[in-house]
Amino acid sequence: MIATSVLIIMFVLLACGAPIGFVLAITGAIGLYIVAGFDAVYGVLTSVSHDSATVYEFLAIPMFLLMAEFVLRSGIADDLFRTAAAWCGRVPGGLGMATALAGAGFGAICGSSTASAATLSSTSLPAMLSRGYEPRMAAGVVAISGTLAMLIPPSIAMIVYGLIAEVNIGKLLIAGVIPGLIITLTIMLTTYFLAVQDPRRAPLMPSVPFREKIFLLRLVGPMLLLLMAVTGVIYTGIATPTESSALGALVAAILYFTRARRSFAEVKAVVERAARTSCMIAVILLGAHLFSTFFALTQTTQFIIGWVSDLPVASWVILLVLIVLLLILGCFMDQMAILVLTVPILAPLVSSMGYDLIWFGVVLIVTAELGMVTPPLGLNCFVVAKYSRTPVSDVFMGTLPHVITHLIAVGILVLFPILTLWLPNQMN
Repeated sequence: MIATSVLIIMFVLLACGAPIGFVLAITGAIGLYIVAGFDAVYGVLTSVSHDSATVYEFLAIPMFLLMAEFVLRSGIADDLFRTAAAWCGRVPGGLGMATALAGAGFGAICGSSTASAATLSSTSLPAMLSRGYEPRMAAGVVAISGTLAMLIPPSIAMIVYGLIAEVNIGKLLIAGVIPGLIITLTIMLTTYFLAVQDPRRAPLMPSVPFREKIFLLRLVGPMLLLLMAVTGVIYTGIATPTESSALGALVAAILYFTRARRSFAEVKAVVERAARTSCMIAVILLGAHLFSTFFALTQTTQFIIGWVSDLPVASWVILLVLIVLLLILGCFMDQMAILVLTVPILAPLVSSMGYDLIWFGVVLIVTAELGMVTPPLGLNCFVVAKYSRTPVSDVFMGTLPHVITHLIAVGILVLFPILTLWLPNQMN
């Protein structure tokens, strides 16, 4: 009864637009006060805040965010799109496919879905529109391509999931590589199908000489350097995710400063943005731990696990229901909110059913991606609509074919866990 009342208060605060981190902290503190009194609240607040701040793996978040800020301002995204467009332009839907490739490449050095969507909106979207692409189709492929940053390492969402579910973050990040490639291929095939179905949606680009294509490949060098500095060193076991995040931030900073002259004010703004986002995530994690402590004291999680275990249905049915619930939540909640609200409950539940938490984390992230492009709160669609001056309803319609094929991709990842787990199982 107490847990139900606290959950009602939490959803009321969320509906009023309160920040998720503060909502979790407030409702968790209220629940602890009711269950154990003020001394328990004070004790948990002092210990949890210290423990959350001193987690070694948390340092990866500000480092990856700083790396993303340097990359955003360095112009690497423009180079990625130019190269991909030169190689894919003569294929039906070529610029859209180039957008997906640029989104994957940028996601591999960014980690923020919204930042990726905003960057692609200012680079690939104008190029598609100037070439006569249907605005709805162009906006849709940009919005869906931005979600790749949530899955392809380094992913901030992956790190947050790993911290809450207490799984190996290095293996979790590497587990996103093959699913990320599958999702990228899904976006490209969907774009190709739409262009073949109606060629007026996506006119072909002029042919680019092969020599120029080869020359443009040099622009991909900085991305490959960052990829090796982050994903490569994690996979080979040379460095931990935290150490690789610092290395990635250093390499991104070198690229940032060597590509143009930078003013002190500009550098200060870059660092401030990364620090501000890091503090926001720190508050969210603090609230999540506080709320999880309340759930643990009230035995709510154990009760849910016991109740689900007694249901006369197979575990795969329960898993399917959980995925559907996550899809529904994605339509109404921010993806970070979904993670911090559901993982403390779902991780023990899924583990008790015998499923691998690294695999489930990838499935959860891919499912949460859809929330970035589904109404009414698909954040990527609003970002693209703002940049393209396209009605947000048209952007949502442009993403609809991609949502359908994404669901098929989710089904493939659920049916074949080896696609997710093979690469992390090969790690040193």
